[in-house]
Amino acid sequence: MTEANDIRKVVIVGGGTAGWMAAAAFSYLLDTSRTQITLIESEAIGTVGVGEATIPPILLFNQMLGIDENEFLKRTQGTIKLGIEFRNWLRQGHSYFHPFGDFGTAIETVPLHHFWHRQKQAGLPTPDLFEFSLMAQSARHGRFMRPVTDNPKSALAGIHYAYQFDASLYAAFLRQFAEERGVVRMEGKVARVHQHAETGFVESLTLDDGRELEGEFFIDCSGFRGVLIEQTLGAGYQDWSDWLPADRAVAVPCEKVSDPCPYTISTAHEAGWQWRIPLQHRTGNGHVYCSGFTDDQTALDRLMQNLDGRPLADPNPLRFVTGHRKAFWHRNVVALGLAQGFLEPLESTSIHLIQQGIARLMANFPDRSFSPAARRAYNERTLWEYERIRDFLVLHYTATERDDSAFWRHCKAIPHPEQLKEKIELYRETGRIERNDHELFTESSWLAVMHGQGIEPESWSPLIERFPVDEMQERLDRMHHVIGRAAEAMPSHSSFLAEL
Repeated sequence: MTEANDIRKVVIVGGGTAGWMAAAAFSYLLDTSRTQITLIESEAIGTVGVGEATIPPILLFNQMLGIDENEFLKRTQGTIKLGIEFRNWLRQGHSYFHPFGDFGTAIETVPLHHFWHRQKQAGLPTPDLFEFSLMAQSARHGRFMRPVTDNPKSALAGIHYAYQFDASLYAAFLRQFAEERGVVRMEGKVARVHQHAETGFVESLTLDDGRELEGEFFIDCSGFRGVLIEQTLGAGYQDWSDWLPADRAVAVPCEKVSDPCPYTISTAHEAGWQWRIPLQHRTGNGHVYCSGFTDDQTALDRLMQNLDGRPLADPNPLRFVTGHRKAFWHRNVVALGLAQGFLEPLESTSIHLIQQGIARLMANFPDRSFSPAARRAYNERTLWEYERIRDFLVLHYTATERDDSAFWRHCKAIPHPEQLKEKIELYRETGRIERNDHELFTESSWLAVMHGQGIEPESWSPLIERFPVDEMQERLDRMHHVIGRAAEAMPSHSSFLAEL
């Protein structure tokens, strides 16, 4: 690549979490004295702002930018997230926890759960599988500390966590970061998009006040509208509602009535589910539901009846179609965030998909030739990631005993995507969890949800038969004791936040 062919003008359309994450990353990784980065957003256009819970890779994004964690948590009113508690998903009154991190430690390379299932089958008094998760135990007791770094053999070295924060405050935090590093923000709305007559590449934008802005590379963060990727380039949209039928949500914050817990809560209702995300200053709430099985007023009533405290704003209704753009990178436009696609926030993947889109883009950052091979590789890898997350979400809905409403009877009958079907069959028959190294969700995550949703293996690894049952019971008891003591040794989540 010659210097004369370098990208010199990057234009980001839309702010919010997606736009300012992109702006912050570009301002850090690009030389802003050579590459002009401009972000266009309008205060008159609201942001969805419901993705307040994250997963552990967000730590890598903040660390890459050199962001101080304490400052970040204070500025975003953030709390710690150790996982998600799922209530009423398997059946009414049942709950389980999807923790970050592992379940105990492997024994002679064989994952712990193989031994646990054998002990249980033998009728021995074995603690619940989730008792072998340090994060699950810590969450239950409301405890947290950062992982120890000076003793890799310590159970406390295996602490995994993410954040729960106010998405609008995070966007504002990143805006300051990006503007201090040379990103220029323009207030306004895109009125017209100008394309090259032959290539169809976007060349410039006209704002609603008549100003013109030229660009060479455009990032579409305009939300569901997809101003560039869809309204201009017509990338197309792949509808996944046959697998994930929820198509609406309503969100509302409420007063904090108790110390924030270090986890998110997902409660299944008769036609969808409700999230509860505790922050330092308030609690975020929302109800995701399927309009084919309930009406908007009933869904809103269900949400408002289940708030912890007084609502702090008017409910914000949202409509969506689960799925993705048929091209995430089309011509000289890359879509991020809701402009790219939508997978409901059941496993807090929205912000992660923005992060991955940015990372993948930086690994394939173009020059002005816009290599078709690079675009194709970007699109194929992004689609593959979307499909694997989709499979994980489908698992929650289809592996259920609930038949108390038309919605849940419908979900139980949804056919599995082929790779999900194979993964479930392998686990059920052998206890093994097959996972590609590039998949987002770990073996432990798949184990937590399959076990929590009532899928149990019929056998286990034959490699464990050389371990006597009685001897293994002692080892499991010791492991459970160590994990329990490690959880008890942590300070409370509230005291951690107080020390910020």
